[in-house]
Amino acid sequence: MSTPHSPFTYESRVRYGDTDASGRIFYVSLLRHFEAAEMEFLRHLGFTYADFRDPVVDFPRVHVECDYISALGYDDLLDIQVTVERIGRSSFTLGFTVSVEGRLAARGKLTIVAMDPETHKSTPLPEALRAALSSRSL
Repeated sequence: MSTPHSPFTYESRVRYGDTDASGRIFYVSLLRHFEAAEMEFLRHLGFTYADFRDPVVDFPRVHVECDYISALGYDDLLDIQVTVERIGRSSFTLGFTVSVEGRLAARGKLTIVAMDPETHKSTPLPEALRAALSSRSL
């Protein structure tokens, strides 16, 4: 069970379609696992992005990074820890640590911005989301 400052952990398995000809995870595929972990983390906080309709707020990713530390292959069970690394006025950054059977395999980050869909400009994070993220920040 997670405490307020412990990482949220999401389990995901490397599927055959995630791999390249060498049998290792194709680099872009890990980002899909990050996205799934992000969605479940938000759900754990009591939200989905669809909840922000009044006013409507979009949440594009503006920065993505990933360091691949050790090989990930077909059928590996990934433990993906999600942490809140930064909360800004209109954005937040989630950190991801991927391990397989206790072996560190990858680290990554996503920076997500609250955006007004009409103006395509950043807008302050919805207060309820900010509060939920703050309760989990390092």
